[in-house]
Amino acid sequence: MPYMSNPIRVILSTLFFSIIPISELRGAIPYAVLNNLYPLPIWLAYIISVFGNICVTPLCYLFINTIHKLLYKIKIYRNIFDKTVIKAQKKLSNKMNKYGVWGLMIFVAVPLPVTGAWTGALAAWISGLKLKRCFPYVSLGVIISGLIVSILVITGSMIIQI
Repeated sequence: MPYMSNPIRVILSTLFFSIIPISELRGAIPYAVLNNLYPLPIWLAYIISVFGNICVTPLCYLFINTIHKLLYKIKIYRNIFDKTVIKAQKKLSNKMNKYGVWGLMIFVAVPLPVTGAWTGALAAWISGLKLKRCFPYVSLGVIISGLIVSILVITGSMIIQI
């Protein structure tokens, strides 16, 4: 594998971190700005991270509509999935009826563990929302979350420098 220059390595790593469920943009933006390899400017970290995290919703729906259908033929997977989804539908149906897609947007916008685009897209799918309906609201939540995380990273790095 040829050697990648530091900026490209950091950009690709930032994109990767913004897509994976564990970190999403809550991990990608701090990594991009605060890494020792090649720190990115906050505006570039924000754009890369938000772009990658917005891609999560279609990826989640793509998984559910393809791989999930194949796995659903396996009895163990089907049993676990059905129990989990039925329980989740009961919990989510009242909240989705009460708060709707704006509630979904706020849920995704709060940059806490388990409140990102992956969970928002999955909650939308479990609630029966089509990708066309939930995508703008999950994306808006990602944009807001990215702004919050960026402000926290800037503030935190300024405090550390003092």
